[in-house]
Amino acid sequence: MPKIATVALAAAMTLAVITTPSAAAGGDAQVVRTDKGAVRGTVTEQVRTFGNIPFAAAPVGENRWRDPRPVTPWQGVRDATAPAPMCAQAAGLGAPPSLTEDCLYLNVTTPAGRAHRSRPVMVWIHGGSFTSGGASMYDARWLASRNDAVVVTVNYRLGVFGFFGHPGLPGSGTFGLADQQAALQWVRRNARAFGGDARNVTVFGESAGGLSICAQLASPRAAGLFAKAIIQSGPCGVDSPSSTRPGTFEHLWKPRAEVERLGVGTAGCADLACLRAQPVEKLLPVHDTFSSPAYGTALLPVDPVVAQRTGRMHRVPAMVGTTHDEMTLFAPLAFPQPIPEQAYGTTLTSLFAANAEKVAARYPVNGNGDARDEIARLLTDKSWSCTAQVTRRELDRHTHVSGYEFADRDVPMFLPGMPPFPGGYGAFHASELPLLFDFGVPLTAAQRELSDYMVTAWGRFARTGDPGWHAEVQSLAAGKIGPADFARDHQCGFWSSIL
Repeated sequence: MPKIATVALAAAMTLAVITTPSAAAGGDAQVVRTDKGAVRGTVTEQVRTFGNIPFAAAPVGENRWRDPRPVTPWQGVRDATAPAPMCAQAAGLGAPPSLTEDCLYLNVTTPAGRAHRSRPVMVWIHGGSFTSGGASMYDARWLASRNDAVVVTVNYRLGVFGFFGHPGLPGSGTFGLADQQAALQWVRRNARAFGGDARNVTVFGESAGGLSICAQLASPRAAGLFAKAIIQSGPCGVDSPSSTRPGTFEHLWKPRAEVERLGVGTAGCADLACLRAQPVEKLLPVHDTFSSPAYGTALLPVDPVVAQRTGRMHRVPAMVGTTHDEMTLFAPLAFPQPIPEQAYGTTLTSLFAANAEKVAARYPVNGNGDARDEIARLLTDKSWSCTAQVTRRELDRHTHVSGYEFADRDVPMFLPGMPPFPGGYGAFHASELPLLFDFGVPLTAAQRELSDYMVTAWGRFARTGDPGWHAEVQSLAAGKIGPADFARDHQCGFWSSIL
């Protein structure tokens, strides 16, 4: 069976920038002076946007598979009216292909008016299974304007360019995570120039972005780079059925030695010099092979699941959430053909071995002739919802943790090419995103109210560490916002008893 996670699917600080937006370039709101040079963005009545700002040197040539290097300062004013390019990738779910290896850029969105106080800074790490996606897919105007916040969306190297490993290669398996840290260091140096408070940075992300945040929470090198964290549909222990050992499940994270073994012989090359000489298109055929960050490294010494369990994580306020029906997005990709209900037991045996009958009794077929919706429901509970509950409870031993579940079942399927699914997609993986970012997805009046509630809650958390609710897990659905009976709904007691 395909590996579902791969199919899917994150001290005091010195401010180095000494100018404010109004002081830069004679008070022109379109121009901001960063620590490497001035940039000119776009100003509307609502927001100012600055795109394509380099936060590290181009990772090409000898810089391929090296930790990010500093940007060379520039003279004059750099055009920042275009968004950052997509990093090199094959076509992904909702993301176009790209051959652009020079991609370490970020985008900044701020309210249009003058900042009367330092604004909280929200740094978004995009999802895409660590192999696809990009910062410019996320229009952050709602989060910035409604919360009086500075929102930064960042690129990081993906797939074979970001998580490649090879024996003797420093940084094997963590180059993409190192890029994220370089972007956060850029924010620390430059937040004030955009009206932001470098001491109040919230890092947030969805799917691989949420998992990235798990990694940053466990990385000693991320100390002091953020003050709060939001993990959306990327709990640290999310797992998927093993592609090599039927009946077992695997976490996403891989030991460094395993990632390095995967890199041997890539593109027919015997050494790194040969590999660094290969054009992007020669490496893309193995792009998806490298979709797991490596631990046992300088950047990530410990598996984030172990770090979470043992408290070896940065102790900052956190918010951890999922969608109610995560796996409906992935089930038709992993199982493109209907599963007859007569074959349900066989499928469960391949997934759960000796526990298959217990799972079948707890999740009986519903009589619609296709068991894929049952598979989606039980894997949502086992691999996503209950692992998120574990993440919340283990982090809560050491810091304040808030929880949510996005449960609106009527958000339109906005990802192209998805086939009909029995029972509908419900609150599928990533379905909360159009309520936080302007994707141009049509929302009902009730969903717009829910969007306003969520945008405000995310902003309040960024400012104060409290989203504004007291429930362990807040259910978020149009017209139905309130406490969720989360562990019971997702049968977490059952899953903890058999696995």
